[in-house]
Amino acid sequence: MRQVLADQYAEFAAARAGHLYRSACLLTAGDTYLAEDLVQETLGRLYISWHRVARVGNPAGYAQTVLTRAFLAHQRRRSSKERATAEFPEQAYADHGDVPLRLTLLQALARLPAKDRAVVVLRYWEDRSIEETADAMNASSSAVRTRCTRALGRLRELLGEDLGEYARF
Repeated sequence: MRQVLADQYAEFAAARAGHLYRSACLLTAGDTYLAEDLVQETLGRLYISWHRVARVGNPAGYAQTVLTRAFLAHQRRRSSKERATAEFPEQAYADHGDVPLRLTLLQALARLPAKDRAVVVLRYWEDRSIEETADAMNASSSAVRTRCTRALGRLRELLGEDLGEYARF
C-alpha cells in the first residue's frame, strides 16, 4: 500500500511541478529562487499528507492552495523582505514570447502587496472563482473582490489603461 501511494505521489509531483513553479514565479514576481523554495515546501507538505490528499477529488487544486498559503506565510516573516539583488537574473526565454513584456509584467506584479498579487495570480492566472480564491487565502469573498478591484486598479496605474496588450501573457 505504501509503495502504491509513493508511486502515485511521484507521478503527481512530476506532472504538477512545472505548473506549480510557474505559479510560484508569478506569486513571487519573478524571484525564481524563492519560487523553487515554495514549490519544494509545497511538495514536501503534500508528501507528508499524501495518504489524505490522494483521496481528495482535486489534488492539483489542493497543491495550489498549499502553494498560495506557503507564499503568504513567507510574506509575513520578517526576513521575507531580504533580497540579494534588485536585478532580475539573466534568463533565456526560448519560445516564450516577448521578454521585455514579461519583465514589465513581473515588475508590475512585484509592486503589488503580497495578498493583492496572490489574488491576481489565483483569479487570472489560475482562473479560479472568487469563492475558490477566498478559500485558498482564508479570506471572505468580499475581501477577494475588494483586493481584485484594488490590484487591477494598481496594475492599470503601473501599466497604463491598455491592459489588453498584456492579457496574452
